[in-house]
Amino acid sequence: MNDALNLVGRLLIALLFLGGAAQKLGDPTPVSDMIASIGLPLWLVWPVAAFNLIAALGLIFGPKVRTWALILAAYCIFTSYFHYQLRADPWQVTIMVKNWSIAGGLLILAAQGPGRYVWR
Repeated sequence: MNDALNLVGRLLIALLFLGGAAQKLGDPTPVSDMIASIGLPLWLVWPVAAFNLIAALGLIFGPKVRTWALILAAYCIFTSYFHYQLRADPWQVTIMVKNWSIAGGLLILAAQGPGRYVWR
């Protein structure tokens, strides 16, 4: 039962990153605007979209699910910086805290491992 729960959890977390990749590929403007707001080049949206897709697939199928979980946890913490807009848009702070929560789940996954349902 634990292995099945682990797989479902990995799928649910991966859906977030798959959706992020689809969003960035379908309408890159919101992410490009966030990237530009801190002075980074707009073209970074494309490698970020690719990273979201590859990392999500790595989280689902492996190998190295623990490594992908750690990388994605760091990514969630890093990208939470873009959402710290307390005065401009308080709802963005909620997204920031959700990023931290997702990072927490990913750290638990990294600690516990992928279970037996993974391609090796």
